Amino acid sequence: MKIYAVIMAGGIGSRFWPRSKKKCPKQLLKIFGDHTMIQDTVKRLNGLVENENIYIVTNKQQKAGILTQLSHLPLNNIIEEPFGRNTAACIGLASILIQKKDPDAVILVLPADHIINNDKEFHNTLLNAANFANDSKGLVTIGIPPTKPETGYGYIQIDEKEVSDRVHKVLTFAEKPNYATAVRFIESGDFYWNSGMFIWRADVILEEIKNYMPDLHDGLIKIQDSIDSKKFQETLMNVYGMLKKISIDYGIMEKSKKVHLIKGNFEWSDVGSWEAVYELSPKDEDGNAKVGQVYTEHAQDSYIYSPDKFTAVIGVDNLIVINDKDSLLICRRDNAQDVKMIIDYLKINKMNEYL
Repeated sequence: MKIYAVIMAGGIGSRFWPRSKKKCPKQLLKIFGDHTMIQDTVKRLNGLVENENIYIVTNKQQKAGILTQLSHLPLNNIIEEPFGRNTAACIGLASILIQKKDPDAVILVLPADHIINNDKEFHNTLLNAANFANDSKGLVTIGIPPTKPETGYGYIQIDEKEVSDRVHKVLTFAEKPNYATAVRFIESGDFYWNSGMFIWRADVILEEIKNYMPDLHDGLIKIQDSIDSKKFQETLMNVYGMLKKISIDYGIMEKSKKVHLIKGNFEWSDVGSWEAVYELSPKDEDGNAKVGQVYTEHAQDSYIYSPDKFTAVIGVDNLIVINDKDSLLICRRDNAQDVKMIIDYLKINKMNEYL
């Protein structure tokens, strides 16, 4: 069994404005430590997946940054989508390219911007999932045991009976709940956070795409037939532009009868907002997380980022303050999920220089 990795790195990280921009989104930023999030994601695979078997799916705007940050990966392993078509198309495209190279490939599908602690346990989980996916020809996702009634994550309900070591049959998928529903999920004991990580054989996921998303499968076959030909880029452009924007969760995982969950017993966060960054950051005695030239007085429980300017915050609590080079964000921590609305405003008003 040979393991490949597909890292999805095409998002713009709209909840991380103003630091996250089209050309340099969240996954290309140093949020924690000395490495960017995508560098940490690739580094985390050391000892499990060979560099020649790690593929990155991105877009034209971000490709240059990825090539710079991941120069040790083969150039041909950086896959450029001509259009953003959500995760089903992204995963399908990577799968046909890998299957061309290795018909028996087992693929790990990973987002580029997660924080994971305990690499050893992470490796054990992925290897266990890969062996199960290879032997059972099933689809596997990683579920994170919830630690609180989080409303920013999707949830997955499992059959509590194990079918293999820490592997369970999936019963239902649930969208991001309101707080009361999240509390019920936690109390039930059989719901897990949806990590957005998947493990399967290339041929199995393509067969399920054929069964549940035939239009996507038809397009993928056209692209596959043009691989290694002079018409590949032209075919990719023409076909991809006709594909529907559908997530792999909605298109396949919620419909397939082959879906299983393996419990991920490691510290995990999808770092989906500035609130998540605050929670993961070291704090002073007033509960403030500060980056850069920051002064606080009678201020508590806030995240303040200002690496290039002196910023003073006085007499306020529970704020997110991001003082970037050309933009300033100030919001309450409990409104951190609403930052994405700024992107819509900037697009409508054609303020593209801030995107």
